[in-house]
Amino acid sequence: MYLIILTYTQGLEKIDEHLVEHRTFLDKYYSQDKFICSGAQNPRTGGIILCNADSKAEVESIIREDPFHIYDAASYEIIEFSPTKYANAFKVFIK
Repeated sequence: MYLIILTYTQGLEKIDEHLVEHRTFLDKYYSQDKFICSGAQNPRTGGIILCNADSKAEVESIIREDPFHIYDAASYEIIEFSPTKYANAFKVFIK
């Protein structure tokens, strides 16, 4: 499992220009059961995506499709982790 931390590298005006495209990108990977949850940071300096990919290489490939990446509007930190404790409802996401 991977935590993807986005940090905006451009102002919110530029981010908002690509927000609809970014949400379409998110929808694609939600429909493939790769994304578990996502949202904006508070304050709005970036976002977080919880991703259930098979490898870091797959996460990097997915990120390359994000309009925020394509338009150089965000940087990305990828943190791999293995959930060892979780709520019963979360069990469906564990591979």
